Amino acid sequence: MKTISSVRRIIPKIPDVKKHAIKLSDTTFRKTKKANVFFSEVGEFFLFMWLATRETFSREFEFNEFLRQCYQIGYKTLPLISVTGLVIGLVLTIQSRPVLVDFGAESMLPAMVALSIVREMGPVVTGLICAGKIGSGMGAELGSMKVSEQIDAMEVSSTNPIRFLVVTRVLAATLMIPILVLYADALGIFGSWAGANIKGDVTFVLFFSQAFSAIGFMDLLPAVIKTFFFGAAIGFVGCFKGYTAGRGTASVGKAANSSVVLASLFVILIDLIAVQITDML
Repeated sequence: MKTISSVRRIIPKIPDVKKHAIKLSDTTFRKTKKANVFFSEVGEFFLFMWLATRETFSREFEFNEFLRQCYQIGYKTLPLISVTGLVIGLVLTIQSRPVLVDFGAESMLPAMVALSIVREMGPVVTGLICAGKIGSGMGAELGSMKVSEQIDAMEVSSTNPIRFLVVTRVLAATLMIPILVLYADALGIFGSWAGANIKGDVTFVLFFSQAFSAIGFMDLLPAVIKTFFFGAAIGFVGCFKGYTAGRGTASVGKAANSSVVLASLFVILIDLIAVQITDML
C-alpha cells in the first residue's frame, strides 16, 4: 500500500508528454510561419523593385507626374531641411570649439566641421529626416489609394499603376534627396560660422575659405553618390509598403510606420556599406 501511494504522489509531478509536444509543435509552427512571412516579403520586395526598374525605361514615361513629385519631395521638404542643416552646424561647432580651444587648435574648427558635415553628418541626418517625412508620406498616400481601391481602378482603366505611381516617386526621391543634402551641407557650414561667432570673431570669407580648402574631391564625391542610393531606397520602401498595404483602414497607419522604420534602417545600412567602400579606395 505504501508503494502504491508513493507512486500516486510521483505521477502528478510527471509532465504531460502529449501537451508538451503540442506546445513545442505550436512554437515551431509560429517560428516557421514568421520565417515564411519574412522571406516571402523579401521576395515580393525584390520583385517589386524589378517591376519598377523595368517600367522606368518604358517609352510612356509620366513626365508631368514626375515633376509634380519633385515639387512635393523637394520644395515641400525645404523648410525642415533648412532648420536641420542650420542646427547641425551650430550644435557641432558649439560642442567642438571648447575642446579645440583647450588644445590650441581653434583655427582647425572650420575644416573639421566642414569635413564632418560633408562626409557624414549632412548626408545621414538629412537621409533620416527624408526617410521620416517622404517615406511615411509615400506609404500613407499609396496605402490610402490601395484601401480605397484607386489602384485597382487604375488597372481596370488600362493605366499602369507601377509606372504612374511608383516610378515617378522613386525617381523623384532619387534626384531630389542629393540636392537636399547639398543644400543642408551649405546651411550646416553657414550655421557653423554663426556658432563660431557666438564666442569669437571670424569673418565670413575667412571661415568659408578655411572650410572649403579642407574639402577635396574624394570627400564630396562618395558623399554625393551614396545619397542617390538613399533616395532610391526611401522611394522603393515607401512605395512598396503603401502598394502592398492591406484592405483595412488600420493598414494605412501600419504602412506609414513600417515605411519610416525600414527606410531609416536602409539609410544606415547603405551608409555603413559606403563607408567601408570609401575606406578601401
